[in-house]
Amino acid sequence: MHKEHIEFFDPLKIALSGQAFRIHPIDDTHTELVAKGRYLQIASLGNDEYAFSCSDDEFDDIWRDYFDLSFDYLRAVSKADKNDSFLQASINTGYGIRILRQEVFETIISYIISQRRSIPSITTCVDRLSELCGTRITAPTLGSPFVKPLKDEYHAFPTVEQASKITSEELDHIGAGYRTSYIMSAIEEFEQGKLVPEAMSKLDDDELYEVLTSMYGVGTKVANCVMLFGFHRVGRFPVDVWIKRIEDRYYGGHFNAEDYPDEAGILQQFMFYYIRNRSDS
Repeated sequence: MHKEHIEFFDPLKIALSGQAFRIHPIDDTHTELVAKGRYLQIASLGNDEYAFSCSDDEFDDIWRDYFDLSFDYLRAVSKADKNDSFLQASINTGYGIRILRQEVFETIISYIISQRRSIPSITTCVDRLSELCGTRITAPTLGSPFVKPLKDEYHAFPTVEQASKITSEELDHIGAGYRTSYIMSAIEEFEQGKLVPEAMSKLDDDELYEVLTSMYGVGTKVANCVMLFGFHRVGRFPVDVWIKRIEDRYYGGHFNAEDYPDEAGILQQFMFYYIRNRSDS
């Protein structure tokens, strides 16, 4: 078990922020996720203290970076327009949300799956894909301050090699629908070495966007989501139906993300979380 004092960190809100599909609340103080081929549970102990169901070394080697704990979120949100009441309310409500540093292959496939779907539907399809060919993970037996995991067995998101063995019929069977051909094409590009995450990470934003939108079935929204959640390009501002609703209702049809070249994606997460959890939305 690893314990850490972390300011500006709320795993429950992160789980409900729509950026990742394999992180889930267990109850009001426990969150679980599967990422990096591992199961992790987080217990909120109060007063910004958290317990993680991993060793100190694993936390430092994997999870510190995954949860983006080195990024100064307080400084980022301090740049938001103080006169923008909706944005300030979004920040206050979403306080503690961080941008997860997700694996690129998983992010691309997950957001291709996400097109024209609700979050529960996306989650179901991503889980079925993982169960289809991902490595099995047995739920650990955990003592206090942790609780029993939601399931007895989990599956890691498939590697490129594992995913390359999937057939289009299998993707249809798990509910990929018209996205099946997009997923198959993306897997093939990774398998053939046309898409290499390490090389893609060295591209500037315009170059990376061009590479992503050149993929079959990847448009502006998916490309921006992948840039934000897979490459930590926090200046990107994905626009989905929820953000478009915000822009139309509160910003005359357009939020000036250009005003926040280094924070727009972070602010987008607060706005998304806020509008989805408002009773009048």
